[in-house]
Amino acid sequence: MKLTIGPGALVAAAFIGPGTVTACTIAGASFGFTLVWALVFATLATIILQSMAARLGVVGRIGLGEAMVSGTDNLLLKWSAAGLVLAALAIGNAAYESGNIAGGALGLDALFAGEAGTASKGHILVVAAIAGTALLYGKYKALERILIALVIIMSLAFAASFILVQPDINALFTGLIPRIPDKGLFTTIAIIGTTIVPYNLFLHAAAARDRWQGGADDLAAATSDTTLSIGLGGLISIFILATAGSTLFINTIPVTNAADMAIALEPIAGSSAQILIGLGLFAAGLTSSITAPMATAYAVTEIVPGLGGQRRPLMFRVVALTILGIGLGVSLMGLRPTELITIAQVANGLLLPIIAVFLLLAMNNRALLGAHVNSARANLLGGAVVAITFLLGARYILRVFGVWP
Repeated sequence: MKLTIGPGALVAAAFIGPGTVTACTIAGASFGFTLVWALVFATLATIILQSMAARLGVVGRIGLGEAMVSGTDNLLLKWSAAGLVLAALAIGNAAYESGNIAGGALGLDALFAGEAGTASKGHILVVAAIAGTALLYGKYKALERILIALVIIMSLAFAASFILVQPDINALFTGLIPRIPDKGLFTTIAIIGTTIVPYNLFLHAAAARDRWQGGADDLAAATSDTTLSIGLGGLISIFILATAGSTLFINTIPVTNAADMAIALEPIAGSSAQILIGLGLFAAGLTSSITAPMATAYAVTEIVPGLGGQRRPLMFRVVALTILGIGLGVSLMGLRPTELITIAQVANGLLLPIIAVFLLLAMNNRALLGAHVNSARANLLGGAVVAITFLLGARYILRVFGVWP
């Protein structure tokens, strides 16, 4: 079988954004290698759920949004779920987009201004202009190639950082033992929420439907694409956490955003530290600035009735550019996006079990998928992901209200 990289790279490009870079940097700076296990779990869980989403698109020839509204005859349940998803995606992705654009601009600041602290308005406009051009004029295959190239740039930049700091491998492996450190629950959920991103399920199903035209014959290629691309994305996240754990945590350097990692790398990498972190942040910000609006546009055009035919491409661009415009407006206000991104990540972590349940229901619809419905093993794995993320979210909510110590 010929190895093909496709929609899986879009998912990797979507979840390795400034939010992921920031969350992993904060996790490493605050807790060392303790939360490596959370990234490994999140990566495996993402592969499980995204493989289902890809199968829904390849075999069912339908997006997750369409599957949600067509999977029940109960109008109240159908439109309540649709409203919840649309609100969460629109608000969450608009919040993310400001951080995506600002994060990409921080990368440009590091590359061309020699500093990375607060994103300059000029670079914010550059990132937004590139993303807007891609969304307005880019065809699917062209966007796919652009995002794959940016993922490769991210991989090389963060892998180089990881190699330079020479982390303690034995200590890194001790982080595979699951435990939540004191004051680490919020960060744990943020790490999971920035990796297993609910909107990526919509993005992947729709992209797989558009990319793979051979039906069930393309399942093997779609599965290998998903596993390889998301596995690489998870590895990048571990590189970022380990780099922060080996520099910021050991030297007790305070961290407010991912750009602070460049400061910690300077004694090791010299002036190239700014280049490495700048390239990584720019690529991460630009990829997510493109994919977050795409995912929202896919969901809206699938769920809202009456958008078939010629109306769908137009509405797709309107929704995508609206999300981009909101993100641009917020980022130009000069607000620090770190807190906003982290809250959006936690909200994603809380929303995930709900979206995953709808995905599992769709994957057991024999009228839609025929012989390719979920196996008992797939349902068990998917159910385990739902249960674990639900328990983590419930624990966080109970702790907020003082019910859980």
